[in-house]
Amino acid sequence: MNNQSPITVPRRRPWPGLFASSSSSSSKALGTWLGEDANCMERLLVHCANAIESNDATLAQQILWVLNNIATPDGDSNQRLASAFLRALVTRAANIGSCKILAAITTAATSSLTTHSFSLMDLATFVDLTPWYRFGFTTANAAILDAIEGYSAVHVVDFSLMHCMQIPTLIDAIATRFEFPPLLKLTTVVVKHAPPLLELSYEELGAKLVNFARSKNVRMEFRFVESCYTDGFSNLIQEIRVQNLIYGPESKEALILNCHMMLHYIPEETLNPNPSPNFDMSSSTRSMFLKEIRSLEPAIVILVDEEADFTASKMVSRLRSAFNYLWIPYDSMDSILPRNSKQREWYEAGICRKIENVIAEEGIERVERLEPKTRWVQRMLNSKFRGVGFGDDAVSEVKTMLDEHAAGWGLKKEDDHLLLTWKGHDVVFATAWVPC
Repeated sequence: MNNQSPITVPRRRPWPGLFASSSSSSSKALGTWLGEDANCMERLLVHCANAIESNDATLAQQILWVLNNIATPDGDSNQRLASAFLRALVTRAANIGSCKILAAITTAATSSLTTHSFSLMDLATFVDLTPWYRFGFTTANAAILDAIEGYSAVHVVDFSLMHCMQIPTLIDAIATRFEFPPLLKLTTVVVKHAPPLLELSYEELGAKLVNFARSKNVRMEFRFVESCYTDGFSNLIQEIRVQNLIYGPESKEALILNCHMMLHYIPEETLNPNPSPNFDMSSSTRSMFLKEIRSLEPAIVILVDEEADFTASKMVSRLRSAFNYLWIPYDSMDSILPRNSKQREWYEAGICRKIENVIAEEGIERVERLEPKTRWVQRMLNSKFRGVGFGDDAVSEVKTMLDEHAAGWGLKKEDDHLLLTWKGHDVVFATAWVPC
């Protein structure tokens, strides 16, 4: 144990003698019979998860031994995916105190993943690797440009963990679109310690953005607000409300709420798995947040998120959903980056953290609570928003952006909404909303 890596689960049998109750030859035969097919790996992971949840240490150890020999962290995309889930399951066993033998031996094998701090250039390169983030940036910018026609000032509230990576292209688009660009006010939400981490302070980041805007003849004001998703960003909402009272509707200022892959951090109904009989589903923090932003009378709300469902109360159900969604980033990485790439290491470390949060954490610590588009659409309708379609310019911009990436990426339109796809599978959705 003292010789094994503190970060990755080793590819060979890591704990000599632990599985004395099982036959080495039979375990090897089982691994050969199962092979490295994704469906077989998923079944093994599900069996292992059930064993951990039922505190069946012997069965869990036997399955983990097989997985540890076929799910290598430096193998093909299926193997790397299974290795990340293997790590998450071992972490869960330790966290919940199930399978006492497992919990006693997992400290070294599952120490925290290293979190890389990005320079601005590194982060920009990271974002450009795939359309995963650029899709949302591109669709949002197109919708914002259409929404701010006729306004002398635009206040963009950026709910995103990507440190304003969308904003330079928005500034450039505003400068190109308008002969006399409106004043751009940017308020960005800062969530402490949430990856990806940035080397730069937000004061420095804001200064760079303002200088870039000035070079494009766009007047810009920048500020950041530290806020917390656990209470639905309540202090930020209050600040925006105060600003609206100060400036009033006569200011001709458009309020834009740009929600990019952050709202799923807000707790929803399954945080309370045993609600009282009189529990009102609309009273969850997530639903209350949407009602609060509706009361601000925004010019437009752009909601972009990943098209998956990680809200199941049962861990095994979440494992199935996550396994059948998160194969996509691993598969797409194989088409663009070599195995020894640092960028690929950073990218896949982020996926590992997501998997670990979905599988190993519970309660308020489980923040990766993705909901599919259909559920978000219903939430927005219940909060008295109506959907607005993306125009031809938005579709054209997305298609142009996708041409810069691997052939497996595609675009799909459903009603008023757009979806990014990988090999025909839905990946990220983009929706735009205005108050009814």
